[in-house]
This record gives sequence, C-alpha cells and structure tokens, in this order.
Amino acid sequence: MKRNIIYIFLAIVAVSIITVMILSNNDSEKVELERPQVLSMTASVDVPGEMMFAGEKIAFDRYDLYERMDRELNSFTYFHSTTLLLFKRANRLFPVIEPILKKEGVPDDIKYLAVIESSLDPRAVSPARATGLWQFMSGTAQQFGLEVSSEVDERYHIEKSTVAACRYLKDAYRKLGSWSAAALSYNGGQARITSEFTKQQTDKALDLWLVEETTRYYFRMLAIKTLFENPAQYGFVLRSDQLYKPMEFKEVSVSSAIPSLVLFANDNGITYAQLKDFNSWLRDTKLTNKSGKNYTFLIPTRESLYYKKGEKIKIHDERWIAR
Repeated sequence: MKRNIIYIFLAIVAVSIITVMILSNNDSEKVELERPQVLSMTASVDVPGEMMFAGEKIAFDRYDLYERMDRELNSFTYFHSTTLLLFKRANRLFPVIEPILKKEGVPDDIKYLAVIESSLDPRAVSPARATGLWQFMSGTAQQFGLEVSSEVDERYHIEKSTVAACRYLKDAYRKLGSWSAAALSYNGGQARITSEFTKQQTDKALDLWLVEETTRYYFRMLAIKTLFENPAQYGFVLRSDQLYKPMEFKEVSVSSAIPSLVLFANDNGITYAQLKDFNSWLRDTKLTNKSGKNYTFLIPTRESLYYKKGEKIKIHDERWIAR
C-alpha cells in the first residue's frame, strides 16, 4: 500500500513537471513571437488640431486635411538625417532670408517654402533644372529680375533670389487672394491655380484637386514649420555647437572684367573653392562683364572659416537647442 502511494506521488510529480515544461515552452514561444524585431519603437506623431501659417488659420479636423498633415509630419519626423541638416543650415541662412522677407512685405512663414524647395541648399538643382535656394526655372528667374547667363546665374545668389521669390509670391498673392494659393502656385504655376479655381468652382486653395506633388506641397511647409517650432517634441535634440555658424564677410565690389577668378580669390586671401562656395552665382572661371555692371563679392573673414573649440556659436532660434 505504501509503495502504491509512492508511485502515485511520483506520477503526480512527473505530470506536474511535464505540464510546467509545456506551459513554459508555450510562454517562451509566445514571448518570442511578441518580441520586437527592431531595437527602437516607431510611434506615429499626433496631428495638431489647428495652426497658423502666413496669417491663415488651418484646422485639421476634415479627413483630407488631417491625413495630408499626418503624412508630411510623420515623414519629416522620421527622415532623421535630412531634417537634422535643415536645422543646421537654417541657423546660417534664416538670418539672411528673414530680413528680406520683412522688407519685401512677405510673411515670415514663407521662409519654409525655401526649406522644402531646396533643403536650404543654395546650389540645389532639380531634375527639371530648377535651380538655387528658391528653385527658379531660367525663364521665371529672368522675368523677376535675375541675371542668367553662362558666367553669372543669380538663381544661386541667396539675397537676390530671395528678393525675386518675394516678387513672384506677392504677384501671385495679388492675383489669387491668399498666401496658401500663392504658395501652391509657386509649385503648380499661377495659370494652373487660376484655371483650377474656375474649373472647380471654389476660391479656397486647400479645396482644390491638384496633382499629388502640388497637393503635398503646402502641407510639407506646414509640417516643417511645426517641427522647427517644436523640435524636442519630435525627438530632435541639438547642441549649439552642432548648428552651422553664420558667416561674416567683407564685401568687394567690382565693375570691370576679371580674367581669372582663381587669381582674384588669391588676391583676396581665400581659395578659389571658397570664392565659389560663397558666391555660387559665378558659373565660370572668369567674369567678362562687357556691360560694366557692378557685382558684389562676399569674401569670408578668416575667423569665419574655422570652427574653434569652445567657440560660442550664435543661435538664431533658441527653441532649436536642447535645455
């Protein structure tokens, strides 16, 4: 009898062990199946309820407005390397762009148009040959006062191209009645936007059915503005020494021909590469200048050319820096 009890006890223990092993194995399989396959998690960011852009209020409660903003906001949030670079470049370029917009009577938010047009690269060239910070086509550039030739292309001139962009946008604003429509026309063309207003019987730019590139265009500006005003909220953490510092220049005006821009650069204490870097509107190794036009060259100071350890870089917008 005693032996039978022992056998029964051992059988119960064996069954218990097997059951635990089966359950443990199932739990392990479940844990393995649920284990993340990447080392970091990706969360969808929230779309704001509304925002202001160029003095115009946009609410994101309607399905299409919400979903377009959601797409672009998440795109810029997780396009990490490119978005980080935008902050760095903006620290150098926004101090140049913003005073021009103000002087020309254009809303400050329009600077974000340059951000999405060229990624703030003054030498950007699109597959369609749109060029410079504001991505002008050759004909439109000349129409709005920029010189475009084999030796000089002012689409690459930061200040002059910004003035030309302001003129285009003010002209579009007068014709179309809103900055949102003017911004869409910068991508889709004034004639196209005007025509679509008539065809679709609406005067609201964001109600238009347009090609995808133009439809996304405005919301990309809204998204990048949102990130630029709240970088830490979207995971972008920068130190002041990681932003590109504003450059200091002396201006050299010339109204005669320059047979060799290499020698001109050397005479002014910089390399030819540095001359071209800060005067990208120069498109040749010489400047013939038969008309005797006055050109102003930006010559960087020697101090500006170097980053120094412990140097305090001027921050254009304190919101960009982690505290």
